[in-house]
Amino acid sequence: MKGETSWVSHCLDDISRSNGDFDSFAEVTDEGNKDNSPVLRVDLILPDDLLERILAYLPIASIFRVGCVCKRWHEIVSSRRFLWNVSPISSQKPWYFMFTSSDDPFGYAYDPVLRKWYEIELPYMVKTSRWFIASSSGLVCFMDNDTRSELYVCNLITKCCFRLREPPNLRFCDYSALAISVDRVSTNYEVTVVKSRQVPDNYFQWGLSIHVYDSVAMTWTTPVSEMLTGWRGGDESVICNGVLYFIIYSTGSFQEHRHGLVCYDLSGRVSGRSLLTRGFVSVPCSLTCGRLMNLKGELVMVGGIGKQDRQDIITGIGIWVLENGKEWKEVGRMPHRFFQGFGELDDVFASSGTDDLIYIQSYGAPALLVFDLKKNQWKWSQKCPVTKRFPLQLFSGFCFEPRLEISP
Repeated sequence: MKGETSWVSHCLDDISRSNGDFDSFAEVTDEGNKDNSPVLRVDLILPDDLLERILAYLPIASIFRVGCVCKRWHEIVSSRRFLWNVSPISSQKPWYFMFTSSDDPFGYAYDPVLRKWYEIELPYMVKTSRWFIASSSGLVCFMDNDTRSELYVCNLITKCCFRLREPPNLRFCDYSALAISVDRVSTNYEVTVVKSRQVPDNYFQWGLSIHVYDSVAMTWTTPVSEMLTGWRGGDESVICNGVLYFIIYSTGSFQEHRHGLVCYDLSGRVSGRSLLTRGFVSVPCSLTCGRLMNLKGELVMVGGIGKQDRQDIITGIGIWVLENGKEWKEVGRMPHRFFQGFGELDDVFASSGTDDLIYIQSYGAPALLVFDLKKNQWKWSQKCPVTKRFPLQLFSGFCFEPRLEISP
């Protein structure tokens, strides 16, 4: 086995040298030199099944490059069999897509394995970076910010996209929270939208509804529609083990904290009691903001820690895991040197993650910090090619898994 691995590595070295001029992913690098030394064309001596096994060990970006080498390699990496076989062999860490501006839907994706940035294009229908975005298991869901009527589920690597039917009654709402959950075995998925709308002339009462899309039935349902007093919905939600979690925000000064968490079981669709009665979870401390994510089936929250007497002033960033559906366990806190590295950090920030990685980004700068939950390690990414062009320019991004075999 050791000899086979060594031989595969040798072949991969030959392949990477032979496809260096073929970039469908535009790699951002400072080096312009090319290796013009002669190389051995391994495709001339290897059968298809063996070449397929070798190519399956390549990173995602390299797979796209080798597809440009010749017709035979393109047919191999484009075949359905290869796409399904590559996933269990080539384990990919989640990438982070950073927008180049607060308006345009352009940006770069960061690969934490190779520590490189790639210039990739979002689907043409995504017209601005201000769309709602959620991801799960290789699929990314986009919802327009203006009408909430355009929803697309896409694979950013293969560029395969599908438009969902328009959800009911979302055109008229003040806040929306988008989430998607993909079954890794069947590749079926659910999309949820938590809608919140203020009662006219009453800031303390807000209507809240949950809308669920089933990819098998290709229909929307609205299992929850009720009135909240003293709380409103927001734009933060995630699905974890069949349970929808979303953050709510206090609309009065009588609450202990400005934030709360609500959980709703998508499988049981329990009714009869209000969401706040059956599914409310207190936050671990006073927060300036909270970001939810699903890391290997565990609900994780990254939050800005507020001052005791001024909850809108951030003093640090903590990471918590929800245990037994009720108790928060702190699993990480950003060291002060990294916290200072953001410069002037706002009370809110962008953060998303999956697998074992959590990405944290300041809205005011293109710096990207990566936290490895398994290794308990903080690390800056390679410098992003995005540059700040004016003082009030804002930056944002999202995390997604690069996968070839899944389609909406």
